[in-house]
Amino acid sequence: MYTLITANRNYSSWSLRPWLLMKGLGIAFADRIEPFAKASNYEEFRAFSPTGQVPVLLDGERAIHDSLGIMLYLADRHAGVWPEDEAARAWAQCAVAEMHSGFAALRNACPMNVGVRVRPKPMSEAVSQNVSRLRELWQEGLSRFGGPCLAGGAFSAVDAFFAPVAFRARTYALDLGAGQAWVDHIITHPAMQQWEAAALAESWREAAHEEELRASGDVIADYRTG
Repeated sequence: MYTLITANRNYSSWSLRPWLLMKGLGIAFADRIEPFAKASNYEEFRAFSPTGQVPVLLDGERAIHDSLGIMLYLADRHAGVWPEDEAARAWAQCAVAEMHSGFAALRNACPMNVGVRVRPKPMSEAVSQNVSRLRELWQEGLSRFGGPCLAGGAFSAVDAFFAPVAFRARTYALDLGAGQAWVDHIITHPAMQQWEAAALAESWREAAHEEELRASGDVIADYRTG
């Protein structure tokens, strides 16, 4: 059986991607959490990850690192990672690659924090451009392939890859136009609900992540119970 190593549910957007994909597709795995104990966990995480980062998928003697690397590895071994339709699959693969390499301004200005709601600071031009591009991309997927998932009727890797942005959209009340329909849909996915419940119950608070949150705007609600 696989072992998937992830970090805090509340903070770790990269961890959410493969976790949600595997849960959504019914791929069995042992769930191992290595929380962010401090701002940099590089040395500690190097014990199981060649990059000193999470997520990492362990398959026997293999350590598959990076959320995209894990998805590609799983796609070679399991059905459903990518859409069956060729056009939808091509679109999904491009969208996943764009998410993996882009949207840096949004990531930095709106760090993932599942359990809170924030009145964000005025958006920079770069963040506004990122949000506009998300709005355009999601609307394209929904209109071309019919929804309710981004590349058609079935959940796939592209939904898992953008799932952390869905949590960000809710936390920071981002205006995603017609793409809000997908946010509402994916947040109700049973695995997303499971992730959120765990995030709210966590007792871990890491100072650097909490400082990033305060820098992003005014916290107007905190639903964390741990």
